[in-house]
Parts: sequence; C-alpha cells; structure tokens
Amino acid sequence: MTRALNAQWHNLAFSAFIFREILDNPMEDETPQSRLKQIGMMSILYIMHQGHQALTISNITETTKLTRTGVAETVDPLVKRGLLTETFVKNSMGRGKARQFEIAPEIFEKIRSFQPT
Repeated sequence: MTRALNAQWHNLAFSAFIFREILDNPMEDETPQSRLKQIGMMSILYIMHQGHQALTISNITETTKLTRTGVAETVDPLVKRGLLTETFVKNSMGRGKARQFEIAPEIFEKIRSFQPT
C-alpha cells in the first residue's frame, strides 16, 4: 500500500513541478500554446521513461504520431530550459547519429527533497 502511494505521490509531484517550471518561467517570444505543448510532451516523456523506453526522436514520433520536426520543435525548448538533457548516439542502423534525451536528473532530486517521510 505504501509503495502505491509513493508512486502516486511521485507522479503528482513530477507533473506539478514540470507545470510550474514551464508556466512560471516563460522564455522570450514563447507562446502559451508552446508552453502547453511542452507540458504535454514532458508528460509523454515521463510515461516513456517509466516504461524504460529510450527517449529518441524516432521513439517519440512513433508514440505521439508527430513529425520529426514537430517533436524537435517541442523538445528543443525543454532542452534549453534544462528539463531534458540531450546526447548523440548511433542510430538504429549503427551508421549515423541520433538524438537521445533524458529527463534531467536534477528534477528527480528536487522532487525527492520534497517527498514526505
């Protein structure tokens, strides 16, 4: 029972943290629509993260049905905000480079610091 409550608390804390970070800190020339897209994208990425899926452009496009450009337009501001980290890995064919993302570890550290004991 306690474990289930901890998982629910963690999910709620993550959502609330992302919501506040994005809405309270608008970037220059950013529209409200862009901020809402970022909140939605972070929710999807968190679910993918919980499911141990690699956060690559290809996987995100497969999940969201957005174009690669559409994904990049939403993910790039998240990287700029420091909510995601970006690395370049070999693509699935092993020839080129692919962008891979990770939810910034600092987010989980901040959330943990607020967790009730």
